[in-house]
Amino acid sequence: MPITVRQIHRHFVGEVSGADLTRTQTPEEIESIRDAIDRLAVLVFHEQPFTDEQQIAFTRQLGPIENSAGGHIAKTHERRLGALMNDVSNLGLDHKPLARDDRKRMFNLGNRLWHSDSSFRAIPARYSLLSGRIVARSGGNTEFADMRAAYDALDAATKREIEDLVGEHSLIYSRGSLGFEDFTAEERMMFRPVRQRLVRTHPATGRKSLYLSSHLGTIVGWPLPEARAFIRDLTEHATAPAFVYVHRWRTNDFVIWDNRQTMHRVRRFDETEVRDMRRTTVAGDAPTAAQVEAA
Repeated sequence: MPITVRQIHRHFVGEVSGADLTRTQTPEEIESIRDAIDRLAVLVFHEQPFTDEQQIAFTRQLGPIENSAGGHIAKTHERRLGALMNDVSNLGLDHKPLARDDRKRMFNLGNRLWHSDSSFRAIPARYSLLSGRIVARSGGNTEFADMRAAYDALDAATKREIEDLVGEHSLIYSRGSLGFEDFTAEERMMFRPVRQRLVRTHPATGRKSLYLSSHLGTIVGWPLPEARAFIRDLTEHATAPAFVYVHRWRTNDFVIWDNRQTMHRVRRFDETEVRDMRRTTVAGDAPTAAQVEAA
């Protein structure tokens, strides 16, 4: 059965049929998936009952996997999953929901903010691939915003103003905006700010997009209050309902998105229930801006 893709939002998002991603894909199938991601930015697959090994194998067909180290406060001995899997569940080592005041849970609350995965890395991520192993009975939706459509909708003067701007991204900014400031000296060094362009051009399609994230804390060369007010305005514009798709998870749903063209966030759910979500990430291949030590 051939792979078919049906666009399900005015601007972006494809629902894919005829794919079994748990098996090895042919080069032609991988190319068609890549083409669809380039065009639609978010792909939704249903009924993909992955094991971790199968998810890792499929991810490797799309590109090298980004190691999860450096993107969380959990130490190696505290991790529920391997280094190639990002644990975006609400579970501890005992596979039970984390306590409300657990430090890892409070850090993970940052996922409820609009963000682009790994924008806090000097070389940010390309694709994220999220498997819904056990989904919330209510809530826990993931929302995606099309940053290309948001850029296109800007007025000409704003496009000129932002064309060459560079921002600084850090997990310290995103978590700090929620009041989480409990970082060790080692973590502050690991999460030191990196620089990213405010406007990105997609290498395959040539489309421009806004590159925003909750990790974005300032704009290089701007006074901090002005920068944060402007970032807030751009984010409000980019996440208007017209640019947003809401994914309501079913068990074994699998969603792939292009971090170069989208932002996303998870919504609240009953955290006394198990929500087991496992993400692999295709690494990026280049920085978006020249990296100098952030002030």
